[in-house]
Amino acid sequence: MNTLTRRLYAARAQQGSALPAPARAAAPNPTAPAAASARPAASVAADGSDPLAAYRIAREPYWRAVADEVALYEAAYAVRMPMMLKGPTGCGKTRFVEYMAWKLGKPLITVACHEDMTASDLVGRFLLDANGTRWQDGPLALAARHGAICYLDEVVEARQDTTVVIHPLTDKRRMLPLEKKGEVIEAHPDFQLVISFNPGYQSLMKDLKQSTKQRFGALDFDYPEHEVEAEIVAHESGVDRDTASKLVHIAERARNLKGHGLDEGISTRMLIHAGSLIAQGVPALSACRMALVRPITDDADMRDALDAAVTTYF
Repeated sequence: MNTLTRRLYAARAQQGSALPAPARAAAPNPTAPAAASARPAASVAADGSDPLAAYRIAREPYWRAVADEVALYEAAYAVRMPMMLKGPTGCGKTRFVEYMAWKLGKPLITVACHEDMTASDLVGRFLLDANGTRWQDGPLALAARHGAICYLDEVVEARQDTTVVIHPLTDKRRMLPLEKKGEVIEAHPDFQLVISFNPGYQSLMKDLKQSTKQRFGALDFDYPEHEVEAEIVAHESGVDRDTASKLVHIAERARNLKGHGLDEGISTRMLIHAGSLIAQGVPALSACRMALVRPITDDADMRDALDAAVTTYF
């Protein structure tokens, strides 16, 4: 704990409070929805505007449930459990979070993590403008202050010294110290943190610390079974069910090559891209080569093998 954080805690102790109010509540779970009555669900800025208006999802995203993931997430949100979504690229993790935010009626702030991301990118920084210096909340601080779901996509891409900033928000403290500003944000009762990553890309250099992992509940995602995936591709791309089924067959063949020449198989997202091209009148062979084969490999032999799989069905 650095000097500033110790001072902030000392100031709270002099006021008769060593921890934020939600952590001292007498209820068994201080972040349960019952605590939401302490503040409005939709935070309002001083000028009467909604600071989260741009992050509210107006239209229902399409989600085809494949198991009990919706019910499990709803239960996790009811107790504000931080959630970790694990699965291969393009299998629907981000769409699932969007759907759940819409279903729960909560704003969603998404952060695409990368290796150059700093803690200031998440929590905020001082900026200079014509009127002098002003503080601007980062996406994590904005979500915690006003009550949104904050989604850190591909969190393992961020540096570990950056991701530890989420620790105080993912335990009973539910607080975010803004050390540069000398402020501690007590998380809004509606705030929840969600992270995602692809375990297939993990390495010793890119993995979450156990001290981070154990703060989250986890849901595993994978590509759906054949009939369900064909239904999703048909719905999202506009192709007929038979064409969607053929596309899924091609993907299944490619996924069997993962680790045997391919780093990653053909994702559901890529199938939707191919289906969308076909629905626009592009010949199926050309659409598949463009959207399925060429993006995932530059190896000539592997391309020939995948092209052969495409011609089997088209």
